Amino acid sequence: MSFDVVITGGRVVDGTGAPAFRADVGVRGGRVEAVGRLGQAEAAVRIDAAGRLVLPGLVDCHAHGDAAVFDPLVQQAALRQGVTTFVLGQDGLSFAPATSPAAFTYASRYFAAVNGPHPHVDGPVSVAGLLAGYDGATPLNTVYLLPHATIRFDAMGPAERAADADELRAMLRAVETGLAEGAAGLSSGLEYAPGRYADAAELAALCAPLGDLPYVTHMRAYGASAAVGMTEVVEIARRSGAAVHVSHLHGPASTLLPLVEDARRQDVDLTFDTYPYLRASTILAMVTLPPWVPAADPDRAVAMLSAERDRLAREWAGRDDLWPRITLSHAPGFEWAEGMTLPAAAAEFGADPAEFCRMLLVETRLQAGCVQARPDEGPAGEESVRAVMRDPGHTGGSDGIYVGGHPHPRGFGAFARYLGRHVRELGDLTWEQAAVHLASHPARRFRLPDRGLVRRGQAADLIVVDPATVADTATYDQPRSLAVGVDDVLVGGVPVLRGGELTGATPGRALRPA
Repeated sequence: MSFDVVITGGRVVDGTGAPAFRADVGVRGGRVEAVGRLGQAEAAVRIDAAGRLVLPGLVDCHAHGDAAVFDPLVQQAALRQGVTTFVLGQDGLSFAPATSPAAFTYASRYFAAVNGPHPHVDGPVSVAGLLAGYDGATPLNTVYLLPHATIRFDAMGPAERAADADELRAMLRAVETGLAEGAAGLSSGLEYAPGRYADAAELAALCAPLGDLPYVTHMRAYGASAAVGMTEVVEIARRSGAAVHVSHLHGPASTLLPLVEDARRQDVDLTFDTYPYLRASTILAMVTLPPWVPAADPDRAVAMLSAERDRLAREWAGRDDLWPRITLSHAPGFEWAEGMTLPAAAAEFGADPAEFCRMLLVETRLQAGCVQARPDEGPAGEESVRAVMRDPGHTGGSDGIYVGGHPHPRGFGAFARYLGRHVRELGDLTWEQAAVHLASHPARRFRLPDRGLVRRGQAADLIVVDPATVADTATYDQPRSLAVGVDDVLVGGVPVLRGGELTGATPGRALRPA
């Protein structure tokens, strides 16, 4: 036999949950052709995996790489963690489908501190057009979710009300068209504008065409208030019949896990993703602005922040506990402040924290981002993270944001942290369980039947992991530091990482669900 690639001498963790076993893996024509003893089979490329594990490529179920996936540093950051597929279109906000310039501008501006500017798209684009731009253009595969808020803005602008019948029909047509063009589900962001103005009836109606594809939601509430968000999730699932995937589930395990079990008792097909950190990251406007500021209309919001300065100061007067928990990650025009806490930056600027925050939002036109320490930071929060990840419905999602000079380290370290800290060091998952949680389970959830397993006939998305050294090195102080312990990666049977460096090959595809 002859192969394009043979990985020899490693132990295979195949993604089924079965015990690891010693075998060689032969790849031909982009697929796994053989798993077993391949001896001296001929191969164009041979990878010595002695002392290492061969796993299916990991799927990042929540990545804000819609534009950043074209950046070589982001590509290397993902591949060095073993991630071969990004699930994009998260939190209800991305570039497509936008049929009007206003909708495209809204999605681009409102989430500028999260997704950043798309390097190849600068106006209205369909799902088909967006996906075509990923095919063969990066070493990573992508999966795309239809963003509810982008669709809503396209149909009804920044309106702070329920949709009428005509608007709902327009949104429903956009969902049906997007699914036909290759989207793998529908996402919502119910703490962002204008997604937060949608009710359960609207969301359930838009979930009806999904079939067995998931409704992926940034819920209306998390943490100790997660019951509010989960109650709505269950209502949407029961009304629509859709499967549900909850984004970045966080909070006390004593609150979250009973809610997950209760949803299952009601026959809701529920999964979720988490990242193994206690701090969050998002746009500064979402964390700080009161609901009366029309954040979905940035021009009006900026004008109001100036006109209603005294009202805002009164409302912020009692929020002194918030400011020290905010670290600026992206502040265009104020790059000197990136990486500083908001009070420290305010002191450097010569203003109190509330006024500096208001001024920063005005000057950046709401395009500032932040890392936020949550109140559950500490040992209890760490124990909750560990308990939640052991649930069988768990998958991994970095929630990686790559915009700004000082992003959250999770985009550069989440999956390596799972493998190094939570598998090797703490034993929260075995290697076999990790391959299920981080590869095969996500592949099933997003209906990618030829991914997630090391098995003959599967697409050859394969990673070679050193179980003794794999680790994250990114920290809150040095967030762009690359992970270690994954040096060889194939995507579609093509080596994209050798010796920890990009090969320059771009076999990644926009994966359409079966």
